[in-house]
Amino acid sequence: MTGQLQIKVGMADLNIAVDGALLKTTGLGSCVGLTLFDPRSKIAGMAHVMLPSSEIARESSFNTAKYADTAIPELLDRMLAVGARLDRLQAKMAGGAQMFALSGQSDTLRIGPRNVESCTALMKHYHIPVLAQDTGSNYGRTIELDSITGKLFVKSVQYGIKEF
Repeated sequence: MTGQLQIKVGMADLNIAVDGALLKTTGLGSCVGLTLFDPRSKIAGMAHVMLPSSEIARESSFNTAKYADTAIPELLDRMLAVGARLDRLQAKMAGGAQMFALSGQSDTLRIGPRNVESCTALMKHYHIPVLAQDTGSNYGRTIELDSITGKLFVKSVQYGIKEF
């Protein structure tokens, strides 16, 4: 995990990595870090998804990386444009926590679980297997994806580093 070029993916952002670069995002609370990897071409992608659906967007021109239903197709387009193949992609994800416990929660306050559900549904739609996930609970995470191996490292204060 050291000595590699590190590409930061911000909140409501996405990017791809090739040539051994490492993708990293921090601050995954209710947000989901969705990663895609093509093991043959060694092309990796990461999206830091904030919200499940662009249907709730109030602005006419919005950040496509912010919503699962627009970020994932954009990430796929970028990866396929540089040589990844849809039939070889593998997904891993982390985040989607329920950061605050509120009694009588309405569905609109379940952002973390809804983000996970939306990302999972999109992976099914594209026939991309989800090989691993560290989602839910009530704590934040930082993730790093290695574009050489496809390994996902999930870091949290509570549980240290997990490797998937």
